[in-house]
Amino acid sequence: MKLPVMEIFGPTIQGEGMVIGRKTMFVRTAGCDYGCSWCDSKFTWDGSEKNAIQMMEPKEIMDALMEKGGDHFGHVTLSGGNPGLLKQVDGLVDLLHDHQIKVALETQGSKWQDWFVKIDDLTLSPKPPSSGMKTNFDILDFIIESLKQKQVGDFSLKIVIFDQADLHYATSLHQRYPDVTLFLQVGNDEIDNQHNGNLLHHLLTKYEQLIDQVMESNELKDVRVLPQLHTYLWGNKRGV
Repeated sequence: MKLPVMEIFGPTIQGEGMVIGRKTMFVRTAGCDYGCSWCDSKFTWDGSEKNAIQMMEPKEIMDALMEKGGDHFGHVTLSGGNPGLLKQVDGLVDLLHDHQIKVALETQGSKWQDWFVKIDDLTLSPKPPSSGMKTNFDILDFIIESLKQKQVGDFSLKIVIFDQADLHYATSLHQRYPDVTLFLQVGNDEIDNQHNGNLLHHLLTKYEQLIDQVMESNELKDVRVLPQLHTYLWGNKRGV
């Protein structure tokens, strides 16, 4: 039951979604069923770093986490790519919980796995129009209804916003699932910008613009508007 692992790093802070600011370790898996136009982790699915993939058993992943993080962490984030594609993540989640370590997951909600209900902090992040992807609402409806009935932890929705079409999509999603906590997050449209100062100014401007748009909406009354925090601190640097 090995997992295709591309990166293990931390401890650092979670820069996105429902546990933003949370001290965590990251396990990044390879492979994705989407190909978003603005993806900041294309290396996980475009083949450019396929030689970096390590097939690892849960115990090996746990050992690597302890080697890097020591006793300085109690939370692990499963990232990708899309870890939600991997049935065998189940064993890793159980092992982490056996060590009293909480687990977070972000997935686009394109596939259901029974182990989702064990996740402590589960973020569903359907992709808006700017991504070029299409949401399968039959699957997303099933996932959200299943989580409402069985989830032992918390779950939420997060939509990355790049333009007006994305904000309209997020509004329609909020209307479809009004009782699910929704986070709106500014999209980073300069993933190749290595000048941290210029990038920070650009993203802060976009963040303020998104806040202004949400404040003017009479439909987005109960949402959270987030920055992508790690880009403010470290720009487009990887492994932080």
